[in-house]
Amino acid sequence: MTTPEPHEIVLVAYPGAQQAALHGMEDLFAVADEQARTHLDRNGPLLRVTTITEDPPPATTPSVIIVPPTLTGSPAPETMTGLLAWMRTCHERGTILAAVCAGTFLLAATGVLDGRAATTHWRSAERLRALHPTIRVDPDRLLVDDGDILTVAGVMSWPDLGLRLIEKLLGPMVMAETARDLLIDPPRRDQRHYRQFAPVLTHGDRAILTIQHWLRTDAAREARVAEMVRVSGLEERTFLRRFRKATGISPREYAQHLRVERARDLLETTVLPLERIAWEAGYQDTGAFKKLFFRLTGLSPAEYRERFTVRPTF
Repeated sequence: MTTPEPHEIVLVAYPGAQQAALHGMEDLFAVADEQARTHLDRNGPLLRVTTITEDPPPATTPSVIIVPPTLTGSPAPETMTGLLAWMRTCHERGTILAAVCAGTFLLAATGVLDGRAATTHWRSAERLRALHPTIRVDPDRLLVDDGDILTVAGVMSWPDLGLRLIEKLLGPMVMAETARDLLIDPPRRDQRHYRQFAPVLTHGDRAILTIQHWLRTDAAREARVAEMVRVSGLEERTFLRRFRKATGISPREYAQHLRVERARDLLETTVLPLERIAWEAGYQDTGAFKKLFFRLTGLSPAEYRERFTVRPTF
């Protein structure tokens, strides 16, 4: 019986690529390869990892191409036209393409993400949408597995990507054993746990900006849309239209995000009971508050406090 060729995984070491991610993924795949050979009683490798730096790249068609993150800003696609063309050709021939955090911008520049779902760091999601409006950007998800294209959100999300690729190439048992051996969790899906509300304040609409600042005050803690309209001095339909145009969301959604941000801060830094936190955030109904909190963060208030509470170091 002939021995099958190992899956070739190519890491793209573009200028500014995070070295920790490159070396970390090499180690992760090496552990997975060892686990797979043990389970399948194989002598030869099942995974082969190559790092490329040249543009244009070698004339090969690997199983997977991974674009790592960067700590120095999104890579400049116009400086890597040969690489982008090669990635596009490889994808047409069946190669899985994957990207971490800002690496999604380079992947998007190939055109393969047009009309597809993807994620990136929540701070960069709007910029990715602006540059590539046909991509369905989902900033709530930490990992988007769209079959032959995978994207993960944060700089330190490369273990999630690596484990998901191991599952695809070598099976769930090898993935689970690799995660267990390295004491890391299986791939996560949700970025909402970490995402902070970053309202748009540079839109130039002074009436709406006044309301945005007012909503941060104690006087507006339980404010409803009707009160926002009154404070704005605008006609209701005009206010609703201008608010959405300026901020991208409705006034009600905006207020909900602010209240959940307030609750997150109190959960992280105080020991106040949940009923008091709900009240401080502007909700008399604790049950309704818990439902909203879960919808926007992906965790219950109790789970959020357990995971993110700030504990004293003394």
